Amino acid sequence: MIEKILEQQFVEMYQKSPLLVSAPGRVNLIGEHTDYNEGFVLPGAIDKIIAVAVAVNNTNTINVYGSQYRESISFSLNNSQPSKGWINYILGVTYHIQKRGATIKAVDVVVDGDVPVGAGMSSSAALCSAYGFALNELFQLGLSKMDLAFIGQKTEHTFVGAKVGIMDQFASLHGKAGNLMKLDCRSLEFEYIPFNFPGYKIVLVNSMVKHTIAATQYNLRRKQCEEGVSIMKQFIQGQVKSLRDVPLNELESHRKDLGEELYMRCRYVATENMRLQDGCELLKNGDLEGFGKLMYQTHEGLSKQYMVSCPELDFLVEESKKIPGVVGARMMGGGFGGCSINIVRNDAIDSFISEMKKSYEEKFSKNPEVYITQIEDGAKIIKR
Repeated sequence: MIEKILEQQFVEMYQKSPLLVSAPGRVNLIGEHTDYNEGFVLPGAIDKIIAVAVAVNNTNTINVYGSQYRESISFSLNNSQPSKGWINYILGVTYHIQKRGATIKAVDVVVDGDVPVGAGMSSSAALCSAYGFALNELFQLGLSKMDLAFIGQKTEHTFVGAKVGIMDQFASLHGKAGNLMKLDCRSLEFEYIPFNFPGYKIVLVNSMVKHTIAATQYNLRRKQCEEGVSIMKQFIQGQVKSLRDVPLNELESHRKDLGEELYMRCRYVATENMRLQDGCELLKNGDLEGFGKLMYQTHEGLSKQYMVSCPELDFLVEESKKIPGVVGARMMGGGFGGCSINIVRNDAIDSFISEMKKSYEEKFSKNPEVYITQIEDGAKIIKR
């Protein structure tokens, strides 16, 4: 539906037929705060997308219309300076593709989508991925999906100022329907893990909360993990680059050396990597119930050991345990707000939404937004 409206809008604005491309948002089923510790993550692309219509315009000016923002912005093909707002994602990808030595021409662009902004489904990564994928196809640049993921990541770093990892862009570009992706954040090797459960949906419940401490606490957690590695290097022979290289039994042996707070942070990361490995095996064996139990364990670790949850997220996860048909739930993302992610049986979705909204509103006087998703393909061409 979005794609059809987008094409009509483009033709009306520019009187020519565009290339149509889409890229999805993502969820991460398990493996939180493991990426910057060179561990593993398990994202999947979802059925909410950013779509881009694009065509060459034979000038030196790129013209972009953002349907969601009802805003038109133009800039020079040779622009290398960040601006303000959403256009930075387009500016950055344009710049970094050319910085790689690729030759592109100026284009007309229309962007639209249904990935909720600010809900933790990586709408920004979807935008970078869709636009980069479109330029790659339009000009036959020969860039790989991983090349495009790095371009999106560099855009976030240099034009937006967000020091993100590679997971979001990677998932948006490499997604495969009915599969999650086990990504090694050190080597960037990955494998598809089956997640084909047609009787279930992934349901996100937005706490409608974003605490201002999130950014500073995130940076503090990274620093604490680095401190933990520095201490453990004194006791472990061989190369220790990150917490991934520190066995759980070694952490237990040096609990006093670490101190209780650092020990808890490090223990969470070590056990989360183990949970992810176990979770992949459960999914390969079709054991969704077992996987759901691991999600609850992850939330417990994030809340009590890593301490990045908040009362609202803890409440959402606890409430999910009371509702029949929910196999697993946890907070998703950096923490201190955002969404809980739940795996819910299809015939229980209506009652799940009703009960969660009712109980959450009674407790916090907020009406949470709910998003029903499923695992779909990554970036693709809709129409040439």
